[in-house]
Amino acid sequence: MNKLLLTIASIGLVTGACAQQDPTAMKYAPIISADLAKKHLSIIASDAFEGRETGKPGADKAAHYIADEFKSLGLQPIVNGNSYFLDIPLVENAFKVTAFTANGKSFASGTDFYGSGSADAKTITASDIVFIGYGIGSDKYDDLKGTDITGKVVLFINDGEPFSNGVSKITGTDKKSDWSTNRAKRIQFLRSKNPALILSAGPNVANILKRFGSQIGAGQLSIKKDAAEPHTQTVVYNITTELADQLLKNSGKTYAELKAAIDAAGEPQTQTIKAEISTSFATETKDVKAVDVLGYLPGSDPKLKDEVLVISAHYDHIGILPEGAKDRVNNGADDDGSGTTGVLEIARAFSKAKKDGHGPRRSILFLGNVGEEKGLLGSEYYTDHPVIPLANTITDLNIDMIGRVGQEYIGKPDSANYVYVIGSSMLSTDLHKVGEKANSTYTKMDMDYKYDDPNDPNRFYYRSDHYNFAKHGVPIIFYFNGVHADYHQPGDEVSKINFPLLAKRAQLVFYTAWDLVNADTRPVVDGKK
Repeated sequence: MNKLLLTIASIGLVTGACAQQDPTAMKYAPIISADLAKKHLSIIASDAFEGRETGKPGADKAAHYIADEFKSLGLQPIVNGNSYFLDIPLVENAFKVTAFTANGKSFASGTDFYGSGSADAKTITASDIVFIGYGIGSDKYDDLKGTDITGKVVLFINDGEPFSNGVSKITGTDKKSDWSTNRAKRIQFLRSKNPALILSAGPNVANILKRFGSQIGAGQLSIKKDAAEPHTQTVVYNITTELADQLLKNSGKTYAELKAAIDAAGEPQTQTIKAEISTSFATETKDVKAVDVLGYLPGSDPKLKDEVLVISAHYDHIGILPEGAKDRVNNGADDDGSGTTGVLEIARAFSKAKKDGHGPRRSILFLGNVGEEKGLLGSEYYTDHPVIPLANTITDLNIDMIGRVGQEYIGKPDSANYVYVIGSSMLSTDLHKVGEKANSTYTKMDMDYKYDDPNDPNRFYYRSDHYNFAKHGVPIIFYFNGVHADYHQPGDEVSKINFPLLAKRAQLVFYTAWDLVNADTRPVVDGKK
């Protein structure tokens, strides 16, 4: 399309869809109500759903609730022509350490250390370790200079090197340097040298073990590959300073003393230390059942019905805490029971409009994603294996957390009339204009673009399911209320939801969707992925 036609198309989309209030849209928007939201959310975020963790019975129960609602609304099942469920083939890899002894003393995973990595069953024995200071490999400061750690057990200090006036006394770089702030870079550097085992010591490990020790060893979910891949990654044990002292015993120095010596000298203090070590580990693998839930509302315009708008939210959450916790269930009322509720309400409004003869010109796919909390897995699989071609997908409107007042708005005059909007203009200036026009015409909320930036340090643009559409070039809008004190905590409960605010935010999505599915042209993609 040439520039003139592109301009004409843009004008037609914006003015044709949003120039004035549409009384038909206004007739159906009130179906999205606080009362209906409370009805749905009180079920989805109840203790009976056990925090909706992917692969667990609570998530399966939530998927069936959503599918039953889609069916009652008359939405079509389009997976293989007869199902609301798209199977997401997941696999759980759980790294297990079965034994670890150091200088004749046994240590336990989850109490003295925790492991990470992905490796096939293996036993490692060694009669010495290589102490490599901070594990830094920069041009100015290299802990491994002249030292070959191939096949060795290495121990490094995973704790902040000393700074003076914002500059590292060790590397000479400021706190923004990757070597100072990015611990993962040190692990990556050490793994590239092919050691047998990496021991990462620091005082923060004890606190992590105290808070999460009982969850150490829990499996990590990923999308199952067509062929099983070998687990070859060098394993890392994150160890307490007490365990480090046991390993360093034959040096005559403690962890703290060796660290102080490096800090004082400002240069590497790499050395090989006698230490009898034996450890065994393995990665256990099992298949996990999970589904996305799809409900389809076909469009009414023969020329446009093959194009589809996706309205999405993830229905999974983070499950239950171990025995002993006062409140074990992470109900996830806001994250993302609120978004799921919004999708169900919007689906009801569009379904009623269609039954009354005012159905959308384009089709709509209502998509409940699973596995968002595990790494956007459900939306990744859907966008890699779309039921409706992504070339026909005009936009994804993604709703993730719209039921609360975020911490930055608490006490502000507009705390009950705002929403964070992310990504609307990153791929399509048309889409941004449609979203703005829908709000100014109908809901008149404060649309806050604070996080509308790929370089935002919170990285919200990359942290919900819309991103998997965006990376394939599908324009998106992400609606979000911001984090709060109960984010990923058991306190994220139905009693704390602002239902009128949830409904108003969902109405904004409805009006934006109404304009998109009824416009003469789809949003033009004119931005970058």
